[in-house]
Amino acid sequence: MTGRIFIIFVATVLGAWLYVRFAPQKSARWHMLPDVSGVGDTREVGSFLAARRMTAPAADVLTELDKIAMATSRTRVVAGQVAEGMVTYQTRSRLWGFPDYTTVGTQGDLLVVYGRLRFGQSDLGVNKARIFAWLDALGPLTEPL
Repeated sequence: MTGRIFIIFVATVLGAWLYVRFAPQKSARWHMLPDVSGVGDTREVGSFLAARRMTAPAADVLTELDKIAMATSRTRVVAGQVAEGMVTYQTRSRLWGFPDYTTVGTQGDLLVVYGRLRFGQSDLGVNKARIFAWLDALGPLTEPL
């Protein structure tokens, strides 16, 4: 009896892992930015948004941020490109492969970085930490809060 329970448990965990890894994604659902009214940070359930004033041309800021994002482990572009002025990245967690989506773009003289999780309601601060790391790496291309 315990052997069957163990097999059911393992099959359930494996099934959940496979779903998280291979569930279809609709890029259009994630490739968007909310309108922001000014500089600041906003945290909501499952998401984190940061807006910073740029101190360099938007194309330069987005190009540098793209380099930073692509140097982040387990990160890839899922929609957009720097030349369009908006890019959405997917970053997967190491163990389970949970996908988080981070969209970067500009609105006027603001750089907007919007990170959110796909599964669950809490990312344990991972999106916020990633966004702050990316913004810190930009250095003087944006104004600090």
